[in-house]
Amino acid sequence: MNLKGKKVGIALTGSFCTFEKMFEELKKLIDAGADIYPILSDASQNIQSRFGKPDIYVTKIKEITGREPIISIEGAEPIGPKGYLDVLAILPCTGNTAAKLANGITDSPVLMAAKAHMRNNKPLVISISTNDGLGMNLKNIGVLCNSKNIYFVPFGQDNYEKKPNSLVAHTEFLIPTLEMALEHKQYQPMLIDYQTHS
Repeated sequence: MNLKGKKVGIALTGSFCTFEKMFEELKKLIDAGADIYPILSDASQNIQSRFGKPDIYVTKIKEITGREPIISIEGAEPIGPKGYLDVLAILPCTGNTAAKLANGITDSPVLMAAKAHMRNNKPLVISISTNDGLGMNLKNIGVLCNSKNIYFVPFGQDNYEKKPNSLVAHTEFLIPTLEMALEHKQYQPMLIDYQTHS
């Protein structure tokens, strides 16, 4: 399914090391004709990390999408009753966000956006980025994999020698994953060897 004219929510959480790849994919989505609605978690809009300052990220998102991001729980709640998104992607999705999503916790703009969007039986795409994906968070990823209307950007171990539990999505597959999710199908293969596809 073509993304031209589709209203795509892009929800950022605090995996700052993947932001540059995320910005690249946002530009590709714009080029594909998608209408982007950015949503920022509390962490992504407030934490200063070694990868950069949050105000720089917020400015860049505004420049790329041409839209003010949703930055509060109350701002995200109308996504449900208004039903204006065709698909929502959590890009990147930290282990913390995945754990809360799998357990029905709604305490951030991103989680509220996901809850509100999914009440309309529309697809949610997860682009995982977590250091404990094969550790404590594996059970939560399993729950999400087995949940209705949730789809994953293909992912794999990004550094099995130094971080054996770490899982990171191949964001270059975001667009085809979104296209398949709009048809309520999982893009395959979902598990990819990160070393040979990076």
